[in-house]
Amino acid sequence: MTIQFRIPENHPQRYKLHNEAHARQAIKLRTPVQVTHLALIIDGNQKAQERQHLIELCELFDHPYPNKDADQFSDDFGSFQLRWQQHGEFSTYTFYQHHALSEPFIQSALSSVPEKWLNTLNGQVMVAIHVSIIKFEDEPVIDEIASHFSGDALVGAELAEGAALAFTDFQIQPDGFSRYLILDRHIHTRQAGRYLQRLLDIEVYRVMSLLALPVARELIPKLNRADHDLLRITTAMHQSDIEDTQLMDDLTALAAEIENCFSKTHSRFGAADAYYKLVEHRITELKEVRILGVQTIGEFLHRRLEPAINTCQTTEKRLSMLSERISNASQLLRTRVDITLERQNQSLLASMDRRAQLQLHLQTTVEGLSVAAISYYTVSLIGYAAKAVKAFGWPVSPEMVMGISIPVVIAIIALGVRHIRKMIENIHE
Repeated sequence: MTIQFRIPENHPQRYKLHNEAHARQAIKLRTPVQVTHLALIIDGNQKAQERQHLIELCELFDHPYPNKDADQFSDDFGSFQLRWQQHGEFSTYTFYQHHALSEPFIQSALSSVPEKWLNTLNGQVMVAIHVSIIKFEDEPVIDEIASHFSGDALVGAELAEGAALAFTDFQIQPDGFSRYLILDRHIHTRQAGRYLQRLLDIEVYRVMSLLALPVARELIPKLNRADHDLLRITTAMHQSDIEDTQLMDDLTALAAEIENCFSKTHSRFGAADAYYKLVEHRITELKEVRILGVQTIGEFLHRRLEPAINTCQTTEKRLSMLSERISNASQLLRTRVDITLERQNQSLLASMDRRAQLQLHLQTTVEGLSVAAISYYTVSLIGYAAKAVKAFGWPVSPEMVMGISIPVVIAIIALGVRHIRKMIENIHE
């Protein structure tokens, strides 16, 4: 008996996130089986068109449609099975066909898929693989297995503790597909699906990680030139005959160029690193056991893939370091400009101080002349007044009056001028 308890409302994403753990379960595979795996690069508009395209396939076979917001879909269409998964920047289509064939790869899983529907798939092919899984109980003959490939060095290993063997040459055949041959000794159906999915993931993520390699190769000459330009600018910073303004303009233009490169490539390099980590994880999950005389899948990929990934990682690191160096150079140049401006300001302040001193001396001289001039006119007026009094018959000597008034007038006027100057100074303060 189930007892129902009242709990809070579910989060809108609860069931979707919970079911994510079961979203990409491996399909059960009954041997023999032919598998064709396609990984297509798609853009935002094509994502919605993919679902419509799947609906058209379901209509042809009168099957239920995928949900409008589904990012995966699988169904059995009788003569073939299809599993579709939509990832961040690519989608995968995996077709399964259970037929016993006299020879591997003489027929693919696409033989029963409507040709018109296949011809209208959206996107661009990044990975196309044919896989043939056959029953095999004898010891493998490497030369016979190699005859199913292009004749290049065969790569393979035992999987699932010897329950199966997987072989490939990582070459695209004339039909445009690469190949995997899996020999089933006694592998379980669910286990076969898991190992197949790991092999397919390795191939898809391997190629997707290499999308950053052309970006890195295109970026290396730009970084070399930018490194040379930065050296020229930092060297010129030690010379006094070059204008700081010109250096700042050159450094700003270089910083803008590097930041533009960083913005364009950062997401691609980040995706390459993530894809490569998935490749390493899938290789580890294979738990390969070496077959005498055959290079394992992990060994082959580490030797062939690591140099390319290291190039991408080194280029990304170099780009980041160059951006940081430009930032440091900009700070040094701004410090140099600030010091130059400070020196100019100090020189200007010293010049203004000298001018103030001159103005003070001039002001003192003018004040002295003003006191003398005002005193002269004031004493003259007193002399005229004394003469006028003498004219009225008063016994006054104008010359004596003028002589006595001179020191008194000068003292009064000097005190008055000083008082006025202090009042003005107080007002400005």
